[in-house]
Amino acid sequence: MPRRTPRTVLDKLRTPRGFHGFLKTASVCALLAGLLSPLSPAVAAGAGATEARAAAAAADDHCGDGCHDILPPGQNGNATLAQILLHQLFGARPPHTDDQLGPYARLATGYQSLTDDTIETFFNDASFGVPADQVASTLRPAGRGDVTIVRDRRTGVPHITGTTRYGTEFGAGYAAAQDRLWLMDLFRHVGRGRLTPFAGGAPANQGLEQQFWRNAPYTEAELRAQIDSAVARGGERGEQALADVHAYVDGINAYIDASDRGRYFPGEYVLTGHKDAITNGGTIEHFKPTDLIALASVVGALFGAGGGGEVNNALSLLAAQQKYGVAEGTAVWESFRQRNDPEAVLTQQTGRFPYLPRPDDPRGGALPDAGSVVREPLVYDRTGSAATADAAGASRDAAGAAATSARGGMSNALVVSGEHTASGHPVAVFGPQTGYFAPQLLMLQEIQGPGISARGASFAGLSMYVQLGRGQDYAWSATTSGQDVIDTYAVELCRDDHHYLYRGTCTPMEKVERRNAWTPTTADGTPAGSYTMRVWRTAYGPVEYRATVGGKKVAYTTLRSSFLHEADSIIGFQMLNDPDHVTGPERFQQAVQHINYTFNWFYADAEHTAYYNSGDNPVRAGGVDAEFPVWARPESEWRGWEPAANTADYTPPSAHPQSVGQDYYISWNNKQARDYTTASWGNGSVHRGDLLDERVRRLAAAGGVTRAGLVKAMAEAGVTDLRAEAVLPKLLDVIGRAPVSDPEAAAAVEKLTAWLSAGGRRAETAAGSKAYAHADAIRILDAWWPQLVRAVFEPGLGSDLYTAFTRNLPVDEPPSAAHGPTGGHAGSAFQYGWWSHVDKDIRGVLGEPVAGPLARAYCGDGDLTACRDTLLGTLKEAAGRTAAQVYPGDEHCAAGDQWCADSIVQRTLGGIGHGAVGWQNRPTYQQVVEFAAHR
Repeated sequence: MPRRTPRTVLDKLRTPRGFHGFLKTASVCALLAGLLSPLSPAVAAGAGATEARAAAAAADDHCGDGCHDILPPGQNGNATLAQILLHQLFGARPPHTDDQLGPYARLATGYQSLTDDTIETFFNDASFGVPADQVASTLRPAGRGDVTIVRDRRTGVPHITGTTRYGTEFGAGYAAAQDRLWLMDLFRHVGRGRLTPFAGGAPANQGLEQQFWRNAPYTEAELRAQIDSAVARGGERGEQALADVHAYVDGINAYIDASDRGRYFPGEYVLTGHKDAITNGGTIEHFKPTDLIALASVVGALFGAGGGGEVNNALSLLAAQQKYGVAEGTAVWESFRQRNDPEAVLTQQTGRFPYLPRPDDPRGGALPDAGSVVREPLVYDRTGSAATADAAGASRDAAGAAATSARGGMSNALVVSGEHTASGHPVAVFGPQTGYFAPQLLMLQEIQGPGISARGASFAGLSMYVQLGRGQDYAWSATTSGQDVIDTYAVELCRDDHHYLYRGTCTPMEKVERRNAWTPTTADGTPAGSYTMRVWRTAYGPVEYRATVGGKKVAYTTLRSSFLHEADSIIGFQMLNDPDHVTGPERFQQAVQHINYTFNWFYADAEHTAYYNSGDNPVRAGGVDAEFPVWARPESEWRGWEPAANTADYTPPSAHPQSVGQDYYISWNNKQARDYTTASWGNGSVHRGDLLDERVRRLAAAGGVTRAGLVKAMAEAGVTDLRAEAVLPKLLDVIGRAPVSDPEAAAAVEKLTAWLSAGGRRAETAAGSKAYAHADAIRILDAWWPQLVRAVFEPGLGSDLYTAFTRNLPVDEPPSAAHGPTGGHAGSAFQYGWWSHVDKDIRGVLGEPVAGPLARAYCGDGDLTACRDTLLGTLKEAAGRTAAQVYPGDEHCAAGDQWCADSIVQRTLGGIGHGAVGWQNRPTYQQVVEFAAHR
């Protein structure tokens, strides 16, 4: 097992040296004070059970027994110092920190025998209210008489019931702090670019604050202005949202004060030096409404900001034109980009929704001169430990993994209309992917109060409303959609490197800085250090690159439609929680139209299903190709753009992919609709969305779909290797055109064929075995795929163009991948890769029809015999690689441990850690719903 190098404050604590160092420096009195402090503020149900049941009395609930959900690892995301020390010493965990992890993990091996009656083996009852015999605790936060928080025995989920709107939201804030205070505090500092002064200068912390602050370098005044703007735009609902935010923040702060007095605040505050275990000295800073905007900027950047990448697109286009000439090079680039591939799997199956088509005569383009692009520095004046920090790679570790793994996205949705179900009511299995963390970024709750009636998941610190969940007779969820709402502008420099031409006037850039410094804490051995983060901002957004265009010096800036509008979506979420607003699919679509982030939204009630793609899609100037940088000139700007407020004309709701009552919907971050261009490469003939579409289409065609049947379809897709199911048959077809004489290659073909016949799944031999059936075949394909892609495409493309294309789209993303947008042990797999490119090329070699083919033949230059030789040669080489070579090991796994290499790790953001669980390609939070009645 390789030695693990601690990179974060809490990683340091988890090493023996770091932990014993803490015990050595902490006095016995301090340790006893921590151990004897209260473990939780919960009030036992006991004689209060009747009162608790009355307080948590369910609102109108039309789900019957048909609503279930799950969110690993568990609801409780706070731990006192005593609980953290007990965990480190004995492995003990506080209640409800991991009780949803086991059921979640077991579905990967238990789905095949699933029935509607056994759904609760893998999911939790998501009915409203808490039965009297299931009440674990009841609390009137801060002694208020207008709100009660009841927690159930099974999961510890808070059920918040208020008699006033203020009290309801106060309770939501209090419950959020009970379950996620430390995490909320971490991410409000991330959003402000102030993580290192708060949590220490570990490389992961540096990388995380740098990644987000570059994209949202807001001043305090701008955070406040975004609240005012959202309120003004929302009218009466905006005023209500502001009141809800203040009540919610008051609830958070009430918990901070109560936990401080009672000494049951999260123990991480002691371990990072913010509180003293002996004197209780130090402070936990109260929350402010602007903290919620800082949090929202992080969430929006992670999940709802599609687009960008125009500079990398330009570099690969230039490489293609350098290789083949302008005309052929452009055709080759377009065929690899697949911006509107006719074979792509779609969520909206009918109609056309043109968005960002390729212009016939592109205008305003500002492609860089060859070799001139340089990334704009962010960090300056490093001192101490900052001078040697590996901040660039740090965001892949611990807390920084939130940025990378969530970007990969496993959010999916399967929704079948009542016409095709056994009950006649729609069935939905859906949920968002937010990565795997301990504590989780999401939290569960039920909120019942004036104008609010919902249960589901919310982002910690933004849980004044349920963001994904169910109402009284409807449920909703989302997947990341990725349509392009970010553009790159080339601003021409004048006078010096920090002045630019803005509508004909030489204008100074705005310099926004953060000077961050940190000192060692008891638990963190990172030496003191400091640095300055500096962003240069223009009217066209922050500077990201420098280059020359036609010899002119330019700065490439990034402008996104949600910049300065992180709070605007609050109105849409408020509507989703309002039972008087959402009375059917059309009103649902009206609600999500108010969400300016790029999401696919799905809806189901007892009679209807619906879909809508949200986001503020700016209207581009005529002739502009949004795939590439354009000149920052009035004729290339967004139509109706007002720079000061960053508002523009947006495509109308009717232009967004949407429908009501489609036979079925699937989404796995795939293309939304015909002619609707997303920013992501890889929406071609093979996409992981096909794994869902094939299964759900068969179910719908057969009819009689049940909840268990739809869960099975999702779960089977979630353990299937996309390459095996969709591409391997064609590869074996080429190889099988003649006898395979080489014994090693023949043995590999035999193993792959047997695995394919068994379904191409990465499935354990038995639950808990930690070993795959067909392990050799899986190892062979894991080794073979990247080799065959290189061998097929690099000779024709040349090394420079091949490398440029791999920067646009990684060639492979198996579960064991430790590269690309998901990092390692993140669960997500097969979202990004050259599956479509191999599929189209091999089908062309086989002489099969290909819609939207590549511009050239690559495997064997189109010759079947030469292509077969290439595939056989790489297959033999791959088959000879050992498990230790294919799975080299890391801080979690020994070299050669295939199951562990694929496994999901709950990345620790606090003091309580968890073991790895088996791989499944699945949302973090997931609902299974079938409503029995409608209002």
